Amino acid sequence: MREIRPPRLFTIPAGEPFLDRLAQTLLDDPSRDGMFAGKAGRLEDLTILVPTRRAARALQEAFLRAGEGKAMLLPSIRPLGDVEEEELVLSPGLEAGDSGTLLDLAPAISPIERQLLLARLILKAWSDPSLSHAPDAARALALAGELGALLDLAATEQVPLSGLAALVPEGFAAHWQVTLDFLQIITEYWPAILAERGMCDGAERRNRLLTAQAEAWEKSPPAGPVIAAGSTGSIPASARLLDVIAHLPSGAVVLPGLDLDLDEASWTVLGASHPQYGMHELLRRMGAGRDEVKLWPGLPDDPRQKARTKLVSETMRPAETTERWRGELATLAPLAGQALDGIRLVEAPGPREEAGAIALMIRETLETPEKTVALVTPDRRIARRVAAELRRFGLDVDDSSGTPLGSTPPGAFARLAIAMIESGFAPVPLLACLKHPFAALGLAPAQARARVRLLERLVLRGPRPAPGLAGLSRAIEAERRERQKRDHGTGDLDRLDPFIRLVEEATRPFTLALGGEGASLSGLVRAHVACIEALARTDEADGAAMLWAGENGEAAVAFLNELIEQGDMLGPIEPDSYPRLFDELILPRVVRPRFGRHPRAFIWGPLEARLQYADRFILAGLNEGVWPGQTSVDAWINRPMREALHLSPPERRIGLAAHDFCEGVSAREVILVRSLKDEGAPAVASRWLLRLQSLLEGLGRPLVPVAVYGEWAEAIDATAGVTPIGKPRPCPPLDMRPGNLSVTEVETLVRDPYAIYAKKVLRLRPLDPLDADATAAERGNIIHEVLERFVREWPEGLPQDALGKLLRIGGEVFREAMDRPAVAAFWWPRFVEAAGWFIGFEQRHRPNVRRAHVEVSGEYVFEDLARPVTLRGKADRIDECRDGTLAILDYKTGAMRSWKQVESGLAPQLPLEAAMAARGAFREAGVPSLATSLIGYLHLKGGDEGGVERLYTGDAAMLGEEALESLEALLASYENPAQPYLSRPRPMFETSYGDYDHLARVKEWSAGEGNGE
Repeated sequence: MREIRPPRLFTIPAGEPFLDRLAQTLLDDPSRDGMFAGKAGRLEDLTILVPTRRAARALQEAFLRAGEGKAMLLPSIRPLGDVEEEELVLSPGLEAGDSGTLLDLAPAISPIERQLLLARLILKAWSDPSLSHAPDAARALALAGELGALLDLAATEQVPLSGLAALVPEGFAAHWQVTLDFLQIITEYWPAILAERGMCDGAERRNRLLTAQAEAWEKSPPAGPVIAAGSTGSIPASARLLDVIAHLPSGAVVLPGLDLDLDEASWTVLGASHPQYGMHELLRRMGAGRDEVKLWPGLPDDPRQKARTKLVSETMRPAETTERWRGELATLAPLAGQALDGIRLVEAPGPREEAGAIALMIRETLETPEKTVALVTPDRRIARRVAAELRRFGLDVDDSSGTPLGSTPPGAFARLAIAMIESGFAPVPLLACLKHPFAALGLAPAQARARVRLLERLVLRGPRPAPGLAGLSRAIEAERRERQKRDHGTGDLDRLDPFIRLVEEATRPFTLALGGEGASLSGLVRAHVACIEALARTDEADGAAMLWAGENGEAAVAFLNELIEQGDMLGPIEPDSYPRLFDELILPRVVRPRFGRHPRAFIWGPLEARLQYADRFILAGLNEGVWPGQTSVDAWINRPMREALHLSPPERRIGLAAHDFCEGVSAREVILVRSLKDEGAPAVASRWLLRLQSLLEGLGRPLVPVAVYGEWAEAIDATAGVTPIGKPRPCPPLDMRPGNLSVTEVETLVRDPYAIYAKKVLRLRPLDPLDADATAAERGNIIHEVLERFVREWPEGLPQDALGKLLRIGGEVFREAMDRPAVAAFWWPRFVEAAGWFIGFEQRHRPNVRRAHVEVSGEYVFEDLARPVTLRGKADRIDECRDGTLAILDYKTGAMRSWKQVESGLAPQLPLEAAMAARGAFREAGVPSLATSLIGYLHLKGGDEGGVERLYTGDAAMLGEEALESLEALLASYENPAQPYLSRPRPMFETSYGDYDHLARVKEWSAGEGNGE
């Protein structure tokens, strides 16, 4: 039994640099004027326990700062436990306690091994036919993660889950009854599994070590002084150890930010969500009151800091006693000026502006030599945005919370390889993987990049090819046939065939593994690793050397090796669950940089910020749902179950977050930052910020948002004195101007000459989108080909069963596109409807036709210009009529031009073809030189009508002559070197977006003219 003596308790108020004050006091006099009864005053005799390894490193640095860099023997600084580690490192001599069996203490099971074993248990339990909605392996793994968290919570709080058996299932809904039954199975089998493997849960091992240390020191106090600093005893086992240390003859506990100003009535009603709740429970466990807690010696007398502490204390006053605010306002009023000195509020319109303003705050701070600054936020999105914004100033500030392994280059590449294969080598996932810097496929990296870009440009732009690499090969072959048909070269396509073979060789084993049945996780990971190593191989280095170098590579290969070693524990799984299963395992893992951190600027999460200090704190993300976060819903137990088991309520996490907020807002200089919107929706300010504002409004001193940082962020990208750009007026020399135009390009020349300049002079072609939907233009091409084949086969009369023969041809042409859902679901049915209408038109029209010609090409040369200009035309159909004239028809599947547009010259295609036919331009195609008596559109739209014929009722021959004459005058104007190719000279006739509008910067100059958006 230990000697009964009062506990030795201290506190360092919130806002003080906790570790620096601790180090400075101990460095000045390690015995603190005999505080540690008769012990020598040597610093190295001390043992200091801090909550985490990070705090231990920070305390070492604090001693160095306090000693001004002089050589010294430091105390023994040890962590009580570390959230990043499964095991606890304690001081030697545990054999002094009663737990001699510690030498035989089982090692902690690794997180992945436990998650896999629990997932297997879940899958096995759900094999019971009475249970519905059985999860797959990926979902079982997610449930196993949550189940592991429940096991840790129960172990941490020393609550046996065997108490589940005492819960009455009838008191819960049916699905909770099933869950209770299942949890009882887990609590029965899991300890036996651990015993069989000779392991224990990490939380249980930590508890036993902490308990053993407490027993050892209780029975035989250590020879030197022991100080436990910065812990609030949130873990019961650590709370017991703190209790023992506080009662040691040479022991002391230093609490972080205990509120000594809060009245006793409020102290007695603290709830789990209050920032002082943890220390309230710790003192209760120790049997101590707040009056027994002293201020740590050596603290400066700072009225401003005391005023801030009082303000924060009142802000966080429990709801049960907020009626006392009225009386406290009179006490606070004289202190308000000092309390608010050094605290500012910034409200940004949105997350992007928030990050920009924070980056400028950090940059501003670094202008002052030696001054430090820390961004503290629980929102990793804000942390990433700010880190990115800081790079524009040449500042590389790491997020101390680390980078998710799945977002590092090797982790992302591994995930991209899965997505590529799972999608059947669809264009977007394929390019995302093959354009990754790691992808080389045994080639020089530059050569691999060139092949990927060639594949994208020639094959992947436009509609998606058929699934798989075989579909890509067929798409390459189709493009080759199309080029050969147009007498174009195929050399670049020939380079793609061996490249596709390289992709196929690298991915084949993994593709087969993912497409198989019943596989082990270890086997899938091995195939996965072999795949990405083959993809990453260059002409000079193997894939492993490329992937697994550096901190990120080392973390990735350690993770994958662990999966290979432990994967068989999950048992056989369906390979199609592997992509989600892999994400479930890799995304929680983080990689923390070992080197390269900025010496004066930091980005911390609330956990990392505990006990840390900076000259300026920036607390960001102060919105509800962020800080504090949402109380998560447990998949395994509900709130009544937690209460019945005596587990801490979810609000306990809010209490811990509130304590972190209080520590931060109490800093000497602090900027509170929030965004007014999140993802486009209005955001609600954090409850603590609202409380602070309410209190300050009562004092008549509300925090007014500071605008300067937002103004700086806006100004940094602003351009003063913007002069609106004028219309582009390119005037290329005569020899560079186009010497030939198609009849369809004439319409472009009339409407948007700049597009002709970009296409014919600059030789720029728009790229089709990746993985494009089947377009109206493609539908038109297919229907044109069907009608061309039909009319070419029967040019002089309709066959028997004309509709059946047209549909047969249609089926043959549509067949290649039928693997696309839109084609089979929409295009084919509409074509069938249009085909019936077309045959009806043919039956009315063909008696007047001697012979029909399709896809007729011809040329006409303007000889009277400064240089010859060739007009090319390709008519869908020209019919020789029995009356010695021609009829020119144009098939349309989309929008048609009006006859007013045709007559005004804005749509001159058909009139120009009529004029060309009269001059014998189509003679080589078998069309005689005759006048045109009819021009018209056949609109094959499908639907109830099937189609519409729109025939010109005026004089087609005269219209053609007028169109040709106008075109000659227009071409003559462009033979003048001073004539520019203007962009959209007739904007009133333009309604759609042009392919080259972005190059012509139409939105800029049209806005300046008042004609744009």
